[in-house]
Amino acid sequence: MRRSAWGTAIAALAVIALVGCAPATAPAGPTGSRAASPTATPTPTPTPDPVQAAVARMSPAQQASSVVMGTIPGTDPAALRAFMASGADGAPLGGFILMGDNIAADAAAERTVTDALTLDADLPPLIAIDQEGGYISRLPWDTLPGGRGLQADDPARVQQVFAQRAKMVAEIGANLNFGVIADVPANPTAFIAPRALGADPSSAAARVTAAVNGEKGVVLSTLKHFPGHGATPGDSHVSIPHTDLALAQWRQGPAVPFQAGIAAGAEVLMFGHLAYAAVDSAPASLSPRWHEIARDELGFAGLTITDDIGMLTSSGVPAYRGLVADGVAAIAAGNDMVLVIAGSTPQTAGQIARAIVQAVQDGRLPAARLQDAAEHVMALRMQLATLRPAQ
Repeated sequence: MRRSAWGTAIAALAVIALVGCAPATAPAGPTGSRAASPTATPTPTPTPDPVQAAVARMSPAQQASSVVMGTIPGTDPAALRAFMASGADGAPLGGFILMGDNIAADAAAERTVTDALTLDADLPPLIAIDQEGGYISRLPWDTLPGGRGLQADDPARVQQVFAQRAKMVAEIGANLNFGVIADVPANPTAFIAPRALGADPSSAAARVTAAVNGEKGVVLSTLKHFPGHGATPGDSHVSIPHTDLALAQWRQGPAVPFQAGIAAGAEVLMFGHLAYAAVDSAPASLSPRWHEIARDELGFAGLTITDDIGMLTSSGVPAYRGLVADGVAAIAAGNDMVLVIAGSTPQTAGQIARAIVQAVQDGRLPAARLQDAAEHVMALRMQLATLRPAQ
């Protein structure tokens, strides 16, 4: 299992607590040697990892539902609650992404929306929002710059802006911002250029680090769109952008801001529908190889999530026209969570969850892979449960 250092720290603290309660080393015997004692205290049994234990208690349907994040339009609390309870066998979904239609008149009114999404305050869902600022902004009252508006500012200013933005996100009851663009545009006219924090690997890395530091402790940070949209011309909302960039070149360029954001402590890594043909012909979101690189080479231990899986069905590629099948394939490839926006209905999140369960039962998806994904989600949700949202 690979997941965030936070989850591991819980277990470590528990073990330290046990050891700290153990008696001191046995006193020396008459000759000064450590005499054996027939009543010596046995080595304490390590406390089970609470994240692993929580997931182990979940049914396959609960695990599968927890790794799906969807959305429906509107602000009606009853409809939102029903949607969050629409997973396999009625299990709650693990997350919800707030889109423009989910935003109320002000932050106070929006809390009614996010409160409705939280079925269990002791285990809150991941409530996400695309609040990059500037070009991509869901909150009308966020007038702070983003993307290109920050490219000429020093990192200290970027950190300040993202700290203010994180507070706005937390005030509405959201806890996860899909807001840090780690892409490096190949040129000023590239699709991602208006949203990028830097025009070259070095400047982008510095501002990505600043953005993550600004959000730290307030909302969870997301780096997107791994392994880098800037090297792939085209718009991944309507196609699968393609590049022949070699892996060695990627390491020296597009990888740099992602490495910086991971080192800064970003909790979430979003995988783009981007094909780096020299590494894998499949889009990174469905590529086990790219997940292996993120985990083993970049050392990312947090939660991996797809970009909107519905974008694959909009690409025009016949192999990716099945929203539900694409969702299952994404988990199998190494994503811990499937994000579905385009094509999301009150039914689709549950359909994906049920298909994941069926794939495990059929042997097409290893049960251990689903468990690992659910543990990454659970680690963040348990972390959020220890925090009180801003009032």
